[in-house]
Amino acid sequence: MKYLLGISIIVIILLVIKIIAMKKSVRDLGADFVARGKLDTNSLIGIDSRDKDLMKLTDDINKTLTELREAFHRYNLGDNELKTAITNVAHDIRTPLTAIMGYLELMKKQEMTPETEKYMAIIEERCQHMKKLTEELFEYSVVSTSETKEEKKEISLNRVLEDTLMNYYAALVERGIEPEINICDERVVRNLYPSYVERIFSNLISNALKYSDGDLHVSLDADGRVIFKNSAASLSTVSVEKLFDRFFTVETAMNESTGLGLSIVKTFAQRMNCPISAKYEDGSLVIEIDFVLF
Repeated sequence: MKYLLGISIIVIILLVIKIIAMKKSVRDLGADFVARGKLDTNSLIGIDSRDKDLMKLTDDINKTLTELREAFHRYNLGDNELKTAITNVAHDIRTPLTAIMGYLELMKKQEMTPETEKYMAIIEERCQHMKKLTEELFEYSVVSTSETKEEKKEISLNRVLEDTLMNYYAALVERGIEPEINICDERVVRNLYPSYVERIFSNLISNALKYSDGDLHVSLDADGRVIFKNSAASLSTVSVEKLFDRFFTVETAMNESTGLGLSIVKTFAQRMNCPISAKYEDGSLVIEIDFVLF
């Protein structure tokens, strides 16, 4: 009896040791998986345990990691090729378009019939539109591929937002939009990239000019939360979820854009670690960005 009891104790001890070893192996496996997921490396996960099930699990994880890395590299390759193509196309269009605009200016100095003047005005308008789209494409390619060159500085969000709104006030009034502005009295200072913040506000106002049904509400609170809100019947919950996707546009009579404005906003916000979101509620587009204090 004592012999069987001794054997049982030994077996239990061995089982406990094995369980402890397996738990350690699983913890190491999990830690290695997380570490490999953050590194751009082809190295695979290793395991000390000789347990067949754990060895199979490790093998399956390594196969999944390999497939994920291959998919990630294909995505990066395709994305870089797309950005290069955008840059090349934008550059190739800009040169002849500049020449066309020059010839149009020369032609406007010549005597023309009223009908010719009408056609010339149409051609000039469409050329200006093409120039704007080409510049947006070129700018996006530069923004998405280049690194930040400026230094972060302490800036007053109140001042930057007020200045940007003033710069667009004439355009807003021309569209029949009288902005409702609510900027807190407390000075909100953050350490950010000045050009990024200015561009974010500019693009958000430009977006309102395209989509607003006639109103615009802008607010900044003491916590650094900025909200742009405007009614937009042409939008929907589904389209708003795609607003930050590059090249996504909502077809409206006034919307002549590449759909890159809000994509640039998101890129700049992410580079400054500022959460940004868009939602559609009660027929209004609400874009919120938090200039968090670190």
